[in-house]
Amino acid sequence: MLMPRQKTPDLSLPTLSGETFDLSQEKSERGVVICFYRGLHCPICANYLKELEKLTPAFAERGVTTIAISSDGQERTQAMAEKIDAEHLRFGYDLSLSKAREWGLYISTSRGKTSIGIEEPALFSEPGLFMVTPEQTLYYGSVQTMPFVRPHFSELVGALDFAIEKNYPARGEYAGGV
Repeated sequence: MLMPRQKTPDLSLPTLSGETFDLSQEKSERGVVICFYRGLHCPICANYLKELEKLTPAFAERGVTTIAISSDGQERTQAMAEKIDAEHLRFGYDLSLSKAREWGLYISTSRGKTSIGIEEPALFSEPGLFMVTPEQTLYYGSVQTMPFVRPHFSELVGALDFAIEKNYPARGEYAGGV
């Protein structure tokens, strides 16, 4: 389990821009929002990523970068970026399932074609949303077993404003006996 205020796993992936996203080298004032999504086959992911695309400039105004990542290959990732008309949001691809597990993501098996007629991969990770500090420690994390009921990015922007104003620390850090 990832722990707030502790170092996250390393993460290095190719991006659609031709560069490599390397979490340990990410340069931002306040961190990065990492949105792990299920893949092109998921219509809920497409709608979710549209919201992140729309709010990526708001995160940038607050010194936070964004990236959307899945285990899809480059072709399917490009199709997703085009589907949501991505202009601001970076896309990383080829997330290994072992790396997804390091991040605490759940893994699902294919059920064939989805409601939009796209074949699910044999195995893929379920959604996860993380905010990682410039020091590569976990500030915020949410993982899901299903594609439904995800955290809203607008609420995360609002929470970020509060955290900046109040110098609010990452919470959930206690790992002792209970």
